[in-house]
Amino acid sequence: MVPAVSEAVPLGPLQLVIWAVVLTAAVACTVIALRHHAGKPDADGSDPLFWDLFGGAAVIAPALLIPAVASPQAGLALAAVAVTSGVAAYRGSPRILDWYGARRQRRLDIPQREAAVELHNAVLSRWRRYELDPALAIGYPDMADVARPETSAFVKAMREAEMLRSSSDPGYVPAVARLELALGRAETAAGVPGGGGHGLGQPRGTEAAPQP
Repeated sequence: MVPAVSEAVPLGPLQLVIWAVVLTAAVACTVIALRHHAGKPDADGSDPLFWDLFGGAAVIAPALLIPAVASPQAGLALAAVAVTSGVAAYRGSPRILDWYGARRQRRLDIPQREAAVELHNAVLSRWRRYELDPALAIGYPDMADVARPETSAFVKAMREAEMLRSSSDPGYVPAVARLELALGRAETAAGVPGGGGHGLGQPRGTEAAPQP
């Protein structure tokens, strides 16, 4: 039986190389996927390890059996290739997974950072109104008084956010959140109506008279 198959399906050097490449890729991908999904069930409660093994076996088994039927020596050689690639993938998988996780996190951070930039600009515009609008500057002088703890804390938060803005530091997003919170606290301490919100009321002493 085996000689007949061997004669019907001759295994040349190029075919052996192709099977070796397929086998190496399948074993490496399976090992890395298993390590990645170890202890991490899917959202629907299924076990991804089963599907990793099933998908890997669907490629690995034919890549080993078909050449082995054509040539037992080729089968042994490919088995050695499979073991070697599996060991190498197991040892190198932490670095690969770290790289993949960092790359994925960068993709997730892009929209968050863009939203943080918009919020940062909005907070600075809100703050500048107390410096550029004479009525607000007169009505709320505490917003420019860095001797007040709340205003001082806001200025420090503003410097921190500005320093992180031009870098790729992931701390920029929480720094902007702290900046917005600090401005709200400074507004509340200065007596701004609705302090901590995005809107500004009338400065103290300039409230509109009630309509009869």
